[in-house]
Amino acid sequence: MARGMSDLVDTILVRHITGGVSRIRLKYYEQGREKWQADTVDWVWFDEEPPADIYSEGLTRTNATGGIVWTTFTPLLGMSTVVGRFLTEKSEDRADINMTIEDALHISAEQRKKIIDSYPAHEREARINGTPMLGSGRIFPYPEDKIKCEPFIIPDHWRQIGGMDFGYDHPFAATTIAHDLETDIIYVTREYREREQTPIIHAAALRPWGDWLPWAWPHDGLQHDKGSADQLKTLYEAQGLNLTFERATWQDGSNGVEAGIFEMLDRMKTGRWKVFGTCSEWFEEYRLYHRKDGKIVKLRDDLLSSSRYALMMLRYAENKPRPMKQQSNGYSNAPTGWMAG
Repeated sequence: MARGMSDLVDTILVRHITGGVSRIRLKYYEQGREKWQADTVDWVWFDEEPPADIYSEGLTRTNATGGIVWTTFTPLLGMSTVVGRFLTEKSEDRADINMTIEDALHISAEQRKKIIDSYPAHEREARINGTPMLGSGRIFPYPEDKIKCEPFIIPDHWRQIGGMDFGYDHPFAATTIAHDLETDIIYVTREYREREQTPIIHAAALRPWGDWLPWAWPHDGLQHDKGSADQLKTLYEAQGLNLTFERATWQDGSNGVEAGIFEMLDRMKTGRWKVFGTCSEWFEEYRLYHRKDGKIVKLRDDLLSSSRYALMMLRYAENKPRPMKQQSNGYSNAPTGWMAG
């Protein structure tokens, strides 16, 4: 039994099939990081979210054994350091498994609804879906399964445009959107996000999407690159990308962020904004985009921003050109004619 605290077990010894004895130690976070030091263990299970320093210490205790660390909790502390490690920092050694209330099949559908209705609105997404509580609220509080769709081949008569958000320390991001004029539905079809790379690398990744594709870009494209003294816009054009002649603005010349957010949200709620299910990083940003004290938190929004720029410049979207067929006489099938005036 533990000292100084009633009904708390300190150590459990379990006879193992090998003939040895396994030892289980129980600790609580209030003991502080120091109480976690020195031990070498095979497995750590954090029940409820640990402070960042204790989480780090738990990882260290398994270094020598190559052991496993589990954490199980509802993310009521929001986008904390620990949550961020799992949701935004990619690693082959770390994974997030999400369980929602709909996975609790031992609870009847009627009872699940009662449980959901019992939670305050600001806690509901965290309690029932495991989405981190975010400041004063998510910017897009709309179920992602309502906008997610299976990928398909874009018809040639649909107009397309790309959007890019420049970055180095924070990621450079790009997305493409396709517009079905008959239904006025916009589809986000492709994504690219990479940090600490040069325009040459980014352009090489985007050129295969089509050298005809127009690209919308933000105001910082007019800034000069420190290394070459050239404008960022010019650097990407030099790599063969078809950037629009002006920075991203609405048709009236404004470039308000809130206007873009409301337009996107309105399209989502009316079924006119869809996203290919292959755009996993786009949905990652979608879940975490939020306000704090009423203001938009401009973090981890790179793909969302690039989509917004493309939406703002939708008037410059183009159809994918059809390839010319060469005829046996050496002439193409392109239309020709006289113009009189």
